[in-house]
This record gives sequence, C-alpha cells and structure tokens, in this order.
Amino acid sequence: MIEIKTSTLSDGEFNRGVFATRDIKKGEIIHIAPVIPYPNKEHDFIEQTVLDDYVFEYGKNHTAVVLGYGMLFNHSYTPNADYDINFSNHTFEFFAHTDIKAGEEALINYNGDVTNNDPLWFNMD
Repeated sequence: MIEIKTSTLSDGEFNRGVFATRDIKKGEIIHIAPVIPYPNKEHDFIEQTVLDDYVFEYGKNHTAVVLGYGMLFNHSYTPNADYDINFSNHTFEFFAHTDIKAGEEALINYNGDVTNNDPLWFNMD
C-alpha cells in the first residue's frame, strides 16, 4: 500500500517520503507504527542527535521515537493523511484524511492537527 521514495518536498540529507502504491480511500489505515516513548526530561539528549527531527509528542509528559515508516511522513498544511496515538498499544496509527491516489505522497501536518496552521517549531527563531 505504501513505499518509501525520494520526495521533492524534503530538502534534508535523505529526501524521503511515504508514497501510495495504490489508491487509498479516506479513513483507511495507511500504517501502524510502534513507538518507543521516553520522558520529556530525557529529550535534551535526543536534541543532540539527528533523531530530534523525527520524534513526536506522546502525551503530556513523554516524547516518542516512532518506528516503521512513521518518521518518514513529510509535512503539509493541507495534509491528505493524519494519525491517532494508540497509547494502549504504544502505536501511531496513520490513516488517509482524504482519498490518496496511487503515486501520491502521503502528508501529515506536523502540528498534530490537520487544521493547525501555526509555524512549525523548526522554522521559528
């Protein structure tokens, strides 16, 4: 259903993104990614690594390294994908927010809400 390919949206070292290999219907699960949560007080250590660009908030007191393809979704203020956190299973469940066509990149809003247009934390000085 999905694959990792070079993305024109990313200008980082790796330039990867998550792409649909077939049409995906709105509401359909795209990927379920397990997580490794850690207390926010340990985030200072992560900030010193490349992982800082790939972690997600995980509730009020934790941050999480999202495994699988979860770290490779790129950002859009008009995303076609979204995610829910399943704390019971320690997973992020990525799903289609709109229909996604085969070959299209699946994009999430890094602010955690599809309608949140706030500046991204890594673009603020």
